[in-house]
Amino acid sequence: HSSVDESMVTGESIPVEKAKNDKVIGATINKTGSFKFKATKVGKDTVLAHIIRMVEEAQGSKAPIQRLADTISAYFVPVVVVIGIISFFIWYLLGLGFVFSLTIFIAVLIIACPCALGLATPTAIMVGTGLGAKQGILFKNAESLQKAKQIGTIVFDKTGTLTKGKPEVTDILAFDNNKETDVLKFAAIAEKRSEHPLAEAILNKAKKEKIKVDEPNKFNSITGKGVEAFYRKNKILLGNRKLMQDNKIDFKDTEDKITKLEEEGKTVMLVAVDKKLIGLVAVADTLKENSREAIKKLNDMGKEIILLTGDNERTGKAIAKQLGIGRVLAEVLPQDKAAEIKKLQGEGKKVAMVGDGINDAPALAQADLGIAIGSGTDIAIETGDIVLIKNDLRDVVTAIDLSRFTLRKIKQNLFWAF
Repeated sequence: HSSVDESMVTGESIPVEKAKNDKVIGATINKTGSFKFKATKVGKDTVLAHIIRMVEEAQGSKAPIQRLADTISAYFVPVVVVIGIISFFIWYLLGLGFVFSLTIFIAVLIIACPCALGLATPTAIMVGTGLGAKQGILFKNAESLQKAKQIGTIVFDKTGTLTKGKPEVTDILAFDNNKETDVLKFAAIAEKRSEHPLAEAILNKAKKEKIKVDEPNKFNSITGKGVEAFYRKNKILLGNRKLMQDNKIDFKDTEDKITKLEEEGKTVMLVAVDKKLIGLVAVADTLKENSREAIKKLNDMGKEIILLTGDNERTGKAIAKQLGIGRVLAEVLPQDKAAEIKKLQGEGKKVAMVGDGINDAPALAQADLGIAIGSGTDIAIETGDIVLIKNDLRDVVTAIDLSRFTLRKIKQNLFWAF
């Protein structure tokens, strides 16, 4: 176990905690202790080599607007040459001699030569992509830098993109004379041998609260309902309403509290000890620190924001409400994500997709602009047009701004070139 300073790659100033099976990036700095790591990517496959290659490719590629300059040049150059030749003959026929006429011909070519026209786009693109790389935003090519400005609808994947992708305990309610720590302790004992992600969330919370979690004497997982465990002489039940009904435990008085938590998109587990309900534990996938701010800025820019999730509608809407997102596409299977993007494009919208998982790759490819989160899977990063290394959604706003400013500069350059 150690903490690693990854600021040179991610821009994140706080060292990142690393435990067994975590990935480390070459050229980052180990701050505490020592650990053994396995080199899975070397040479041209390292993160740094990838970043350099992407930036170089982007700077060498042509933006669609460059075609405008190329088209103009295709007509402009022959016209200038013809004007130069005509000028040569006019002065030659007027009897000013060959050398003077040749000087006139060269002067016309040099003054009218569209050098600035050819440089108007590449210079702006080099600066735009370079600034992006400094901010931890990688544009795969010049086209993606131009496209970002035209986007009107942005679709966000939920888990791992807007949220942390790891369930955390959000609420603990204790009933009768029980304390919240008692509820958490019994819940943690019951879940100690479980491998469920929700069990991990409860155990992490108990660890955080420095509660000693004893081993249960006996443990039994009841599929789709919860778990039962025996600790000393107590029988602990932890699970959903069905588990309580099966064991004839009354929870009618708490139904409104359960419903309220569920409406907030949380998974509620009831805790009972010896046939008596002692409390509730609510678990949810929590929002990333910067999600709210990023969505607010995009709303202020007048963009349409859509939440796309495989989760049920209630959870999707709860997250959307917290973030101020107006439209939710819930219960979308991984294979249907690209189809949903296609539908939106069918409505005449220019769509960007922001995602991080393997299941987002088809949607990233289908969208007019795919934005991949750098902490996501390799396939998502490979498919996206833009990669956000810092895992910060505010960079979606920065990418659109960069695109806008770069295009404005290109048009300005073309105007002055003319």
